[in-house]
Amino acid sequence: MNADDSDWRLYRGDRVPRTRELPPPPPWRRFPSDGVARHATRYHISPAEADIVNAALLLRRPLLVTGPPGTGKSSLAHSVAHELGLGSPLRWDVNSRTVLADGLYRYDAVGRLRDAGTAGRADGPPAGIGDYVRLGPLGTALATGTPGRPRVLLVDELDKGDADLPNDLLVVFEDGEFRIPELARLGPDQEEVRVMVEDGPDRHPVRQGRVACREFPVTVLTSNGERDFPPAFLRRCVRLDLKPPTGDQLRAIVGAHLGDEGLAVAEDLIEAFLDRRDTGQALLATDQLLNAVHLRISGVDLGRDHLTEAVLRSLDDDGLPV
Repeated sequence: MNADDSDWRLYRGDRVPRTRELPPPPPWRRFPSDGVARHATRYHISPAEADIVNAALLLRRPLLVTGPPGTGKSSLAHSVAHELGLGSPLRWDVNSRTVLADGLYRYDAVGRLRDAGTAGRADGPPAGIGDYVRLGPLGTALATGTPGRPRVLLVDELDKGDADLPNDLLVVFEDGEFRIPELARLGPDQEEVRVMVEDGPDRHPVRQGRVACREFPVTVLTSNGERDFPPAFLRRCVRLDLKPPTGDQLRAIVGAHLGDEGLAVAEDLIEAFLDRRDTGQALLATDQLLNAVHLRISGVDLGRDHLTEAVLRSLDDDGLPV
């Protein structure tokens, strides 16, 4: 073995090219070969928290999940979908520009107009309007679920959205349907249009512009607490506040991801992590601890100060001078 191959430093900053094959990534950074998300098979939740999830499932109500960063809010949707065999969750990432229509459907009017102008020169018949309408994550979740087999929908970071978005969602969550005006005003010869969906090549039939669910989707809404939601919205949700994991839970998480090898070297890192997190010295997420343990079992020799700077830095420390 070349002397360089035994050194964990892949990059040295000395401008000398070296042909090195990167070692395998951590388990949580690998692409699954079986289609099961890496979040799903190693997710840990307390029995009390699982009971709240079950309440939302039985009531067919959205589950509003809050908690500090890194507590597994988004991963919960993958865990539920995996355990119940409901396929891959649909995901709707919310930002400050997100409105309800983004989750329901998209209509490519510009593309349709452009193609209409070239239809006489193109081969084959002109495309129908269904080629320009695609259901969004929420629309697909409503349309494609079947009785007893609903779709799972993750609405991530709802609190970052427009202030009106929670209220706009109320009617959809209550009625389980919406209309697509561009299809509703078509003539009687186009009562049914097959439109595209969010997550596959299949088409879904829409009659008279109305999309209605046969089974309410399993909806997981996450929030980092950046905004308060109106009471009318909260009344329609089951709420789960995920707490930071305890020491025993952290050990179980490390064991699930990194096995006995990780547990054998993790104890002092877990204690340091808990001390910094629970005394308010740093805002830390669980995956930061996993990163530190993985580096250790990979033979990375970083001193405590360098390790803290590299992977255990407080999430509220942006490094900018104050």
